[in-house]
Amino acid sequence: MTADALDLAGIGIGPFNLSLAAQLDSIPTVSARFFERRREFAWHPGMMLPGVEMQTSILKDLVTATNPTSPWSFLSYLVAHRRFYQFLNAEYEAVPRREFADYLGWVARGLTSLTFDAAVEEVRAADGMFSLRIGADTVLARNLSIGVGKIPALPAWAEALPKTMAFHNSEAADRLRDLRVRRIAVIGGGQSGAEIVDALLDSQDVGTIEWISRRPNFEPLDATPFTNELFNPAYVGDFHRLPESLRLAHTHRQLLASDGISAATLKKLYRRLYEEKLVAPPPKNREISLRPHRNVIAAAKNGSSIELTMQNGFDNAVEQVVVDAVILATGYRFVLPDFMESLKPLIAVNSLDEPVLAEDFSLVWDGPADNRIFVLNAGRHSHGIAEPQLSLAAWRSAVIANALLGRDQFDLGQPLPIVRWASDATGLPQSSYIGEAAE
Repeated sequence: MTADALDLAGIGIGPFNLSLAAQLDSIPTVSARFFERRREFAWHPGMMLPGVEMQTSILKDLVTATNPTSPWSFLSYLVAHRRFYQFLNAEYEAVPRREFADYLGWVARGLTSLTFDAAVEEVRAADGMFSLRIGADTVLARNLSIGVGKIPALPAWAEALPKTMAFHNSEAADRLRDLRVRRIAVIGGGQSGAEIVDALLDSQDVGTIEWISRRPNFEPLDATPFTNELFNPAYVGDFHRLPESLRLAHTHRQLLASDGISAATLKKLYRRLYEEKLVAPPPKNREISLRPHRNVIAAAKNGSSIELTMQNGFDNAVEQVVVDAVILATGYRFVLPDFMESLKPLIAVNSLDEPVLAEDFSLVWDGPADNRIFVLNAGRHSHGIAEPQLSLAAWRSAVIANALLGRDQFDLGQPLPIVRWASDATGLPQSSYIGEAAE
């Protein structure tokens, strides 16, 4: 075993690998280093629009759920910035996203295990080690943690549109500032789409807003108590043990538990639209058209305009609208990064061509069992809808840390869940969660 090899090399420094780095910071016996191609930490800078808020409790930060005494908690951040009492007095229903991003940046600046401006170009496996090529340097590690995030998911009809006329919402903060067109279509009925429509209502230039969604309506996030049981380690354990067909069916049915629009955003938007109707003529002669239950089936560039053709699921009619720009709030998808090319033939995939993850979030692969490749934000269909969310980030990091150490460094014990998901007939322990022994 190579003496100077790392126990873990993390690739990509987003919130999830940042959480793992923060948890491992409390374990000096683990040698870990995290590499990021960007020069500094940034969390979805393209979606830092004015007034946007989190959909997750501040207690579901990088560490608190499993390591509440960590110096890297959100409460520690407030105390360090002398804003604890003022934050409480502000009585936020939801935390401003800019403040949570600042918290993440504060952690990233404080941890010593992070290396920025270090792009991993290739990963190879040989002799019980992973070899990472970073510029002219080579780094050896016994285990990997891949946290590079997802890439924008673009509909097939949008691929041929000019990038000057159509762009993903991940670029919104920069692109909206310079957008000088009268007619805009926003595609996507989730939180990101709603935030972009809200931002467009502040624009002095936009005259027509077409908000188009495949969903039957502009529907709220389901953040009620029993639905939030889905964001619970016990549920993740039971979910992971299901056959793939059931897991896919459940994640499809649970869309609004993770990808609806916050009630505050819906109310704010509805009131803004209502208030615009009180003014005649409308402000800036604006026309706003909300079109749910529409599936865009084609897009064609016609001069300086784009013609969108859609199928209306409400009455099966075919509609067309003409706009000058299209903003695609169409989500993200996981793609195994190019630097993993040499290992792809060894990695098991599911029916969706996604990597198969073991219970501890490591890839199922045809390689040494002692060399694990943990992948973060790729397990929606293996661990449930909470996996891509911040809700279980601290718990997942603790699961990975325990797996690295081969012992229970973090206590992952949970009480019996309020909701009994698995049937007794399955033979699964009813309080199943990672780290609990079946009785």
